[in-house]
Amino acid sequence: MKIFYSLLLLTTMTLSLAVSTAHSQIEGSELFGNWNLEFDIDGKTMPGWLQAERSGRHTIVGAFVGSSGNSRPISVIHYSAETNNYTFTIPPQWEPVTGDLTFTFTILDNELQGHVVMGDNRYPFTGKTAPNLIRENPPVWGTPVSLLDDHMSKWIIPENNQFVMQEGILVNKAVGGNLVSKETFDDFKLQTEFRYPEGSNSGIYLRGRYEVQIDDGFGKDITKQIMAGIYGFIEPSVNASKQSGEWQTLDITLVGRMVTVVHNGIEVISKRSIPGITGGALDGREGEPGPIMLQGDHGPIEFKKITITPAL
Repeated sequence: MKIFYSLLLLTTMTLSLAVSTAHSQIEGSELFGNWNLEFDIDGKTMPGWLQAERSGRHTIVGAFVGSSGNSRPISVIHYSAETNNYTFTIPPQWEPVTGDLTFTFTILDNELQGHVVMGDNRYPFTGKTAPNLIRENPPVWGTPVSLLDDHMSKWIIPENNQFVMQEGILVNKAVGGNLVSKETFDDFKLQTEFRYPEGSNSGIYLRGRYEVQIDDGFGKDITKQIMAGIYGFIEPSVNASKQSGEWQTLDITLVGRMVTVVHNGIEVISKRSIPGITGGALDGREGEPGPIMLQGDHGPIEFKKITITPAL
């Protein structure tokens, strides 16, 4: 009996080792992880994000975020050992084309180099490994600072600006440009109080890269695109939205990649890791501090409080 159990244990260990070895030897595994991309779109640098991971023994799958829209799944990323090339296709989301987008790239000196074909156009891109942004110690918070004053002096005024200060309230009157803070931040706590008319849509970009969604979400089903979620990545645990026209609050804490969101006094996201940039990000340089950006290109919104407490 002891010999039988010994043989069974040895067989189990051998099978486990074989599976582990097969997994570790999957071709193209150099791609596994998260990558920050930069596209050259007609001379303009646009950010993107790519995630790649193993599915089973032989398949690489992933996700992609472009310069707009939300995270899109990649059903399979093909790898050719002969050419050292990776390829994948995804359907268009907001891109002005009808056919699939086709990505082809290689990895040279830990950098992605390749191109994407969209319709009749071909655009080059590069990519670098995204930083983990793990903090070894908890933050020490500084002094809270209001980003609102009568002259909008804390903000870079965009083209087609529709933001104005009216009796101490920052008002985006109509669809216009996005408002970006002059100061950049690393880790911080952000307190906001806002309201919007029926059907409107806006957002707050943390470090200019991660959108906390603001929309008319009262009574809606919970999705990754709903009010108080990290757009396309993290859904709120509950829908705490009030009806349009009512003042609401969002209190947001960002430490590294870890985000906590309190919506109208209810913690709806608790220390969740943001995988990467969301659509509409200013850039993909995740290892650097970034500004607060208020989305003005979707719809009207009012803010009567925007207070930030940076980490020291």
